[in-house]
Formats: sequence, structure tokens, C-alpha cells
Amino acid sequence: MTKSKTTLSKLLAEAKFSQECEELMSSLPKDRSFFAEYLYQYQGFWYPPNILEGVLYSQKHFQAKDSDIILVSSPKSGTTWLKALVFALIHRHEFLTPLESHPLLDNNPHSLVPFIEGFQFHTQDTSPKIFSTHIPLRSLPASIKDSSCKVVYCCRNPKDAFVSIWHFLKSLMLKEMVGCTIEEMVSGFCRGSSVYGPFWDHALEYWKESQENPDKVLFVMYEEMREQPRDWVMRIAEFLGCSFTEEEIENGVLDSIIKLCSLENLSKLEVNEKGKLVNGMETKAFFRKGEIGGWSDTLTPLLAEEIDKTTEQKLFGSGFRFFC
Repeated sequence: MTKSKTTLSKLLAEAKFSQECEELMSSLPKDRSFFAEYLYQYQGFWYPPNILEGVLYSQKHFQAKDSDIILVSSPKSGTTWLKALVFALIHRHEFLTPLESHPLLDNNPHSLVPFIEGFQFHTQDTSPKIFSTHIPLRSLPASIKDSSCKVVYCCRNPKDAFVSIWHFLKSLMLKEMVGCTIEEMVSGFCRGSSVYGPFWDHALEYWKESQENPDKVLFVMYEEMREQPRDWVMRIAEFLGCSFTEEEIENGVLDSIIKLCSLENLSKLEVNEKGKLVNGMETKAFFRKGEIGGWSDTLTPLLAEEIDKTTEQKLFGSGFRFFC
């Protein structure tokens, strides 16, 4: 497959890897990819080389503390919004008044809450420390599983998640994804060959863990948060041990956080319209519509049916259902 030089391919593929990672990749199953030459299957999930390197590094070096907070999602499943909300509610006594000085006004949420597989966890200096990851449950660093740190998992309808990934990838290309059709990408998504995929296995693992260990893992649905943000932000705060007081609610603190962190507000900030992350990604790529059911503008009925059939097969007998 011929591909043009793209911003995304540089970010995902053009890097030097450790000897450990190189040796591991040589022994792993691999599949063609549209944004890096190959995806590699490690512990049941698929990664481009540089993310695989980050997963290996975090497994060896990330040391979670009991007070840490870990935010998890599949790619494009409410990650940016969840980071903003949790950062704002955890640090509401420091930054909410005056609002004009809030870090979220001048920093993209990904800059404030680093990915542990992005080699950035050594720079985190907030307290409690808040980290994020897309790493599947089975591949999390042992210290996260063994400590008392809290995990919040945000799940999104697979059709909307896929469409968000599709537009995200297109926005990071210089022109277009040469050689990649949406039909081919849906096919790869449904067979599980997508970054951090299979999507359904990712969600099911965390959902089951939230059922078995509810004090450790809180499972939230993106769509429910969009429809009832006050209820869910309060539930997240309670889960993290920093519940809102009646006085805070009466004084509008909860509503101020929801307004500050709304995708509509964040997307209009200069830092998210014109900024770049340290890896060169433009921050505007992280904001599109965030709508519930927005997939219908992109997926044909046949492609939507293909994803629905995969969803039905993957969830059969699990007791879990996606929203809408």
C-alpha cells in the first residue's frame, strides 16, 4: 500500500525503538495499517510501534500510588472531556475562583492529564496525581492493579467512537488517507485490528471489573454523561472521595465546572483552536461535534449494520449493552 508522508504517520511510526520492543515486534502477529505500516498484537490488543513501546515502558516503570486517579477509555470515547472534568473537580478549590485564572483556559486537557503510555508520567506534579491511558485492563501496569488508586472508565457507542476516530485520523493527515477507504477501516475495526482494539473487548474487560470491584473501577457511559452531566459529575466526585457539598451546589460550583469543561466551551478557547501538544499534534483535532448518534452523517446503513452485527456477536451473553 502506498502512502504519502503524513503528520500522523510521523507521530506513530517514525521513531527509534528499544531493542526489547524491536525483538518483541519481530515475534508478534501483525496486520496492515493505514497510518503506520503495521499494527502489532500484544496481549490480545493491537498497537502501532511507538504506542507498543509506550505500553512496555509503562508496564516496567509506572508506579501508581494509592492516591492516584487513572482515567481510561478507548480512543475517541470522551477522553478529552473526561480529563477536563476530573481535573476541574479535583482542583476546584485551587482554581475555580477566580475562573479567569483556571489552567484549562490556557492548557489543553491532554497537557494537564498525561497519558502513561506517552512517557510523560514522570512530569506529573499535581496532587492527587491524575493520569490517563487507553491501555486495556489486562495490560495495565501491575502497580495500578495492586494499589488502591481509583480508575474511571468512559465508554462510548462503537459507531460514534469509530466515526470520531475516522475524522480524527483525517484531520491529522496533510491531505487525505491515501489508500484508505472508510469501508476498509470499518472492516479492520470490526475484526479488532484498530489502535488499542478490539473495541468491544476493551470495554467489556473494564465493565466486568467495575461489576466485580466497584470501589476500584467506575464505569461511565459517555452518552449518559452528555445527557445528565450534573448527576454523573457528582457520581464521579463521590467515587473519587471529593463529593460536592450542598453549599457548593447551591453556589453554582458544580454548574461552573460543567460549563467550563463543556466541549462547546473548550473547543472555542484559543489554546484548543490554534495550539499544539508537545508531540506536534494540533489541539483542534481533539474537538469535533461530540454528538450522540452523530455517526449517521458518516456511516452508510450497510456500514452501520456491519458494526451493529459485530457488537451483537461480541456482547452476546455478557449482560452488557451500549447506550443507544
